[in-house]
Amino acid sequence: MAAADEPACLYWNCVQVADWIESLGFPQYRDCFLTNLIDGRKLIYADGSHLPQMGVTDFEHIKFIAGNVRDLLGIEDPRWNRTIAIPHREPMGMFLERKSITGQRANDLTFEKYGKEVRRMEIEKEKDAKKVCIVKCKGDFV
Repeated sequence: MAAADEPACLYWNCVQVADWIESLGFPQYRDCFLTNLIDGRKLIYADGSHLPQMGVTDFEHIKFIAGNVRDLLGIEDPRWNRTIAIPHREPMGMFLERKSITGQRANDLTFEKYGKEVRRMEIEKEKDAKKVCIVKCKGDFV
């Protein structure tokens, strides 16, 4: 069951994903998704980089399917001019990448838990940065 802040499609099985691809007007790709075992958790990888490896080779189809996957998952379009000063991806996209792996830890991960984990890691990172600054500053005066 999807949490309120998680896309419901995250819990689709491979057949449901294949049905969805077919409903988009691409019955010819149904077997590509079934053969590659693309379930709801793996949809995050149905992008311009991975679709050709799965057998979707028409560029217009790749753009259309990838765009619909992003809409379905509620993630932003990739920007070619994205600065490296901001995080790799918006939080939902990063959460979905973590959720796409198998195992109990990924099964138990919710968007809320992921957000808390990210905030904890940011606090630790800030503490580490302050420690480095203190060490460097003290070193300058010696």
